[in-house]
Amino acid sequence: MTITHHPGDEILAAFASGTLDEARSVVVAAHVSLCAHCRATVATFEQFAGALVERASPAALRPGALDAALSRIDADAPAAPVAWEAEPDCPLVLAPYPVGKWRWIGPGLYWRGADVPSGDGTRVFMLKAAAGSSMPHHGHSGIEWTCVLQGAFRHDLGRYGPGDFDEADDSVDHTPFVEEGDPCICLVAMQGNLQLRGLVGRLLQPFVRL
Repeated sequence: MTITHHPGDEILAAFASGTLDEARSVVVAAHVSLCAHCRATVATFEQFAGALVERASPAALRPGALDAALSRIDADAPAAPVAWEAEPDCPLVLAPYPVGKWRWIGPGLYWRGADVPSGDGTRVFMLKAAAGSSMPHHGHSGIEWTCVLQGAFRHDLGRYGPGDFDEADDSVDHTPFVEEGDPCICLVAMQGNLQLRGLVGRLLQPFVRL
């Protein structure tokens, strides 16, 4: 597997520090699980953060802080883990979240939602597109982060295969085309909506609620 498109260092640093929101973290985690280069980068950021913590001056605890923390741990102790077996086209990063069934949203195009918490309206879902198909020309009203899990697609900014990370915002207009071979399956975090262009796009917009 050759991965050529990666999140930027700022995104990976936020992911490593835990300051990236949960919805986008899921997509970055999917990429990191497939990309040795980004796993090493995340590990470097984590080591650097650990070194800073070790050098920080100690702070006194409030009276009773330890007892309060231990009581919360006991109260919030998780139930026995439930065995979860990933489907062939569902990544392990979605194991903690309810995931819906695939549903048809357009010719050769299927969607399934994942119930990942988000404070800014970002939605996490999977898309599956048939080999040789293409999305209508479209833009975005917000940020869209995509990790390719299977297959490959192309648009004006390049080719994206398994493990590649694609970042789009409201400045990007494109027409992704799925290569021949396997269906293209992607994990997506999207803020806002797709904005379909042209006559075909306007006809499809009421049916493609993304």
